[in-house]
Amino acid sequence: MSRVGKKIIEIPSGVEVKFDGSTVTVKGPKGELTKTFNEEMTFKQEENTIEIERPSESKEHRTIHGTTRALLQNMITGVSTGFERSLELIGVGYRAQMQGQTLVLNVGLSHPVEIETSEYITITVDKNTNVKVEGISKEEVGAVASKIRSIRPPEPYKGKGIRYVGEYVRRKEGKTGK
Repeated sequence: MSRVGKKIIEIPSGVEVKFDGSTVTVKGPKGELTKTFNEEMTFKQEENTIEIERPSESKEHRTIHGTTRALLQNMITGVSTGFERSLELIGVGYRAQMQGQTLVLNVGLSHPVEIETSEYITITVDKNTNVKVEGISKEEVGAVASKIRSIRPPEPYKGKGIRYVGEYVRRKEGKTGK
């Protein structure tokens, strides 16, 4: 049996989970998320716990079992506590600022780069070089953080660029003269 799939999901107080066939709606203090899962998976809810069962031991059902459980757990965590990713801008003159709901990045390009935010995502900027992406959907938080990082990924020679907080960038030695 799947090690991830057989774990029981604990529902924290203040979170409400509703099942409508294969569609699951999770409502909590931070917001509401809805997702449609595979119809063959069955959900058993008992008071403050949810258990996910698969119909057979086929390879397809085993792979979907763990994924379904992980996605449902992320939805519950998102509406109760939320997710966040932090990025830092490293380089001379690199800075970020918020203009309404738009993140404006000056990262050594000939033009400032603007990124629009969605309704589920909140972006905050500290000290012009630290960007924090917060939201209830783990998938969207990761996608927005990855999009910001892809504008100027860290380079190995000087270490300049946009990187996740705590990310290790392996440094390379530059060219040597004769």
